Amino acid sequence: MGSGQVTDWQGKNVTVAGLGVSGIPAAKVLHGLGAKVTVVNDGDDDRARAQAAELEALGVTVRLGDGATLPDGTELVVTAPGWKPDKPLFEAARAAGVEIWGDVELAWRLRGPDAAPWLAVTGTNGKTTTVQMLAAILRAAGLRTAAVGNIGVSLLDAVLGDEEYDVLAVELSSYQLHWAPSLRAHSAAVLNLAPDHLDWHGSMEAYAADKGRVYEGNRVACVYNVADKATEDLVREADVEEGCRAIGFTLGTPAPSQLGVVEGILVDRAFVEDRHKNAQELAEVSDVNPPAPHNIANALAAAALARAFGVPPRAVRDGLRAFTPDAHRIAHVADVDGVAYVDDSKATNTHAAEASLAAYESIVWIAGGLAKGAEFEELVATSAPRLRAAVLMGADRALIREALARHAPEVPVVDLDRTDTGAMLAAVQEARRLAQPGDTVLLAPACASMDMFANYNQRGDAFAAAVRELGAGA
Repeated sequence: MGSGQVTDWQGKNVTVAGLGVSGIPAAKVLHGLGAKVTVVNDGDDDRARAQAAELEALGVTVRLGDGATLPDGTELVVTAPGWKPDKPLFEAARAAGVEIWGDVELAWRLRGPDAAPWLAVTGTNGKTTTVQMLAAILRAAGLRTAAVGNIGVSLLDAVLGDEEYDVLAVELSSYQLHWAPSLRAHSAAVLNLAPDHLDWHGSMEAYAADKGRVYEGNRVACVYNVADKATEDLVREADVEEGCRAIGFTLGTPAPSQLGVVEGILVDRAFVEDRHKNAQELAEVSDVNPPAPHNIANALAAAALARAFGVPPRAVRDGLRAFTPDAHRIAHVADVDGVAYVDDSKATNTHAAEASLAAYESIVWIAGGLAKGAEFEELVATSAPRLRAAVLMGADRALIREALARHAPEVPVVDLDRTDTGAMLAAVQEARRLAQPGDTVLLAPACASMDMFANYNQRGDAFAAAVRELGAGA
C-alpha cells in the first residue's frame, strides 16, 4: 500500500491493534468498507470481552490476550495511538514490510477529494483549550467546523459522517502524529515542548520529532512559540509547501510575521498588508477566559491558525468571547474569607503547573500525585517567589518536598501522609489555615492523579467539593 489513497478495501486483511476509543471505530469502519478485520488486544477482562462480542456480532475477528503476534496474511496494521512503537507486533509488521497506521492516518486516507482542510494543534500543554478556541473563532466567522482528534470527537466520525465541514480544528497528540506519516495540514501549531511521555518515545529528541511531524507539508502557516525555541527549530526542519510561512506568537510586542500583545491588545503583524509598518488589532486580553499568561498564548496560537485560514479580525474577538474553558483548567471555584480557590487539576505535569503558578502573585500551592518520572527542581526554583506555602499529597510528594527544601527553604510545607477519601478536604483545610486575604489557593498538582483518584476530573471535583464545604462553614 503506497502513500496514495486506498480505494479498494474489499477483502484486504487488516489487523487493528487495541480495543478502545480508537480501535473499535476503526474496526467498524474498515469492516464496513469490506476489509477482513482482525482485532488484537493485550487485555482479556470483562470489558474487553463485551467489546469483542459487539465486534464479533458484526463479523470482525477478535483475539484477546495476545497483542504481540501478527496474524497471518496481514496487509496493514491500524493501531490505537497509545501502543508503544517497540511492541513485538510492530516489529513483526516492519519485518514483513507491512505498513502501520494510526487512526488519524486512517482518517486522513479516507477523506474524500473535496474534504475539509485541517488546522492542526499539538504541544505538551494547552492543545485542547487552543483547539476549542480555534473552533469558536472559526464558528464566529460563519464557518462550519468542529473540534476533533485527541479531544474526544473521533476524526473518523468527522471525516466519514454526513455533516459537511468547511474546516476542522484538529488536536493531535505526539502518539497520533507518530503513526500518521502522510498527514498534511493546511496550517499547524506546536504550542510548546517539555519533557513528557518519554517512556513511550524513548528520548526527548524522538518526542520532539514526532511533534514536528505536524508541520510536514503545511501549505499556509507553521505557527510556533517565540518563547520556546525548540518549536521554531521544528519549523526550520520541516519540509513544507512553497510559500508556507513561519508565524510566531509571543506575549510581548510582535515582530513582523508574528502575533503578540501590545498594551493589553492582541495584535496581528503577520496576516496584514505591509507587516513591517502595520498591525491589526484582534481582541483585548480581557476577552480571553481566563486571562492567565499561558492562556493568552493559547489564544494567540488559535488566532494565528484562524487568520492563516482567512478569518476576519472581528471573528477572533467574538470567538474568544464565546469560548468557555473545560472544567479543571484554571477554574475559579470560590472566594472564601478573601482567598481565591482555583482548580487546575488538569496541570498533570511540571510544564502545565509552571504555567498555572505563573498566573498568580501569592499562592498556597496544593501539589503531588504520580510524578511519572518528572523532576521538580526547575518548577520549584522558578515559582518559589510566588509561594506563600505548599500542601503536598500523593505517592510522589517527597520529590516536590525535596525540591522545595533546596530551592524555597523559607516556604512552609505541610506533608499530608494520607490517601483516604478525606485527604483532599484535609489539604484544603490546611491551605486555608496558611492563606492570607489576597492569596490564591491553587490546585496545580504537577503530577498524574491515578494514585488516589480515577482521573484528574475526579481530583478536581474533590477539591471543588472541599472548597464548597469550607464556604458553607465560613
